[in-house]
Amino acid sequence: MDLQAFFEGRVFDAYRYFGAHPVREGGVIFRTYAPLAYGVSIIGEFNGWHELPMYCPERKGVYEIRLPEAREGQMYKYVVYGENGRMEHCDPYGFGMELRPSCASIVRELSHYTFRDEAWMERRTRCFTEPMNVFELHLGSFRRREGDAPGAWFHYSEIADELIDYLRKFHFTHVEFMPLAEHPYDGSWGYQQTGFFAPTARYGTATELMELVDRLHQAGFGAILDFVPAHFATDGYALSVYDGKPLYEEPRPELAESGWGTKNFNFSRPEAVSFVQSAAHYWLDCYHFDGLRMDAVSRMVYWKGDVEKGINENGVKFLRNMNSALHEAFPSVMLMAEDSTAYEGCTSPVEQGGLGFDYKWDLGWMHDTLEYFSLPPEERLLTPEKLTFSMHYYYRERHLLPISHDDVARGKRAVADRFYGGYLEKLRQARVFYLYMFLHPGKKLNFMGNELAMFREWNDRRELDFHLLRYPLHAGFARFFERIGELYQTSPALHAQEYAPESFSWVAMGEEGSGIFGIRRSSNGQSLLAIFNFSDEERGWQFSPETETHLKMELHTEWECFGGKLAEERLEYVANAWAPVEVALQPYAGILFWVW
Repeated sequence: MDLQAFFEGRVFDAYRYFGAHPVREGGVIFRTYAPLAYGVSIIGEFNGWHELPMYCPERKGVYEIRLPEAREGQMYKYVVYGENGRMEHCDPYGFGMELRPSCASIVRELSHYTFRDEAWMERRTRCFTEPMNVFELHLGSFRRREGDAPGAWFHYSEIADELIDYLRKFHFTHVEFMPLAEHPYDGSWGYQQTGFFAPTARYGTATELMELVDRLHQAGFGAILDFVPAHFATDGYALSVYDGKPLYEEPRPELAESGWGTKNFNFSRPEAVSFVQSAAHYWLDCYHFDGLRMDAVSRMVYWKGDVEKGINENGVKFLRNMNSALHEAFPSVMLMAEDSTAYEGCTSPVEQGGLGFDYKWDLGWMHDTLEYFSLPPEERLLTPEKLTFSMHYYYRERHLLPISHDDVARGKRAVADRFYGGYLEKLRQARVFYLYMFLHPGKKLNFMGNELAMFREWNDRRELDFHLLRYPLHAGFARFFERIGELYQTSPALHAQEYAPESFSWVAMGEEGSGIFGIRRSSNGQSLLAIFNFSDEERGWQFSPETETHLKMELHTEWECFGGKLAEERLEYVANAWAPVEVALQPYAGILFWVW
């Protein structure tokens, strides 16, 4: 590693130099950066936890030591002496850590696993013109053994077969893992991290995680990692005040603390910049992840995420430089922004003044659509703009439509339960809601359990409610979710030109309080049309195109096989301006047609 480039914030592989690295001749070399420390020692299993002073040969804050007796799998810590006294720290660049509440780092060798995903890596793309239907996964509560002890979690490699079968069943194309870097508190879901280079020990070792990603690729599924570049946990054994003074965090008290009880990274400090962007590079390089979903982008663009506090120019510079370099190193990797602001150019190229992301989560679409479906029918009829507004801004960015973990937890209720009405009404609306979501342009993301129409809010200490599939209505909903996922994946009209205005048109926009909406999607010589009745009354929809047009029903949300009451009939119609067709729409129902 070029040490001067590290000091200038230009390094992306600092993990190859810092941390614990077994050497060919035997033993392990340890390095850590603590520029303001009075001294640094190392303790671990290899020396009976007795302090051994580390050396700072170039007087540049880099402490190192080579220990011939150290071995892979052994635990260790750094003892840093600074203005705050003697502090024991885990290794900021450590590749493994103990399971909480313990906090020692573990020597890991990353070269043991051999990937066999060459074919996947060669054909991998950023999916701009391909389907991308993402399954957001919290690994600790997808499947779970009985009890709350550490043994209740399945390991990375143990869950691979079942996860792959599940993705295939529901026609997902990618799985997005909620953060997998080490973290002390289960309830943070991984968003308050202490080990940015250490896969959490909850689910196994680095090698096991590599195996999981590799097996996903060999089965034809992409793997995306939720990455947390804005902030870190305040635990004293980790990054906080690492060398006795703020090193990684903002030094100004008014800017240091985030809204989550964590510390904000200091993007004006080059060494901190090298650390965070090296972490991003590490997951893509060493684990073959196909993309990073960047958490809390607004907290890097604006001071503390507050538009009124102004733009954090150093944060913006960091994002642009990091995204550019990652795309150069990994041209087929996807970078996604979870950004709730209207900052322009999120998905525009850096050379055009943008941030350089490939996709932006459309949180406005999520909020407006879920709010619309929670309204009583009479109020919906007065607010059609809640559904139509998204297309006014849609083409400004490359959007992804998310119904994520944030939408089903902490008092927000499960998706289906948020809809208006009683149990049967909610399930009917769940079907028509997802038909609408998959017809709306944009890549798709759903949190695990949405495909079951769960009514229980997500709890990270319990597995999903798979028992619901024993009930006909939920089994029917699951079949519907399978079918709409399959249609999205196999129909170019729904994915080949998701970001081209000519591929989308409104056929109906809830005019005159009808509650009737219609979307037509066209691409590659294929055309689909969906009609939705979002009211609680049966409606008639009249179709009178200028030229002769054929319609063939492909899917009805009220078919019996999906939990409705209608027999499955694939009706066909021919319509023109002189002979219009009128189709009856049941309350809270949608119909999908092929059109030619």
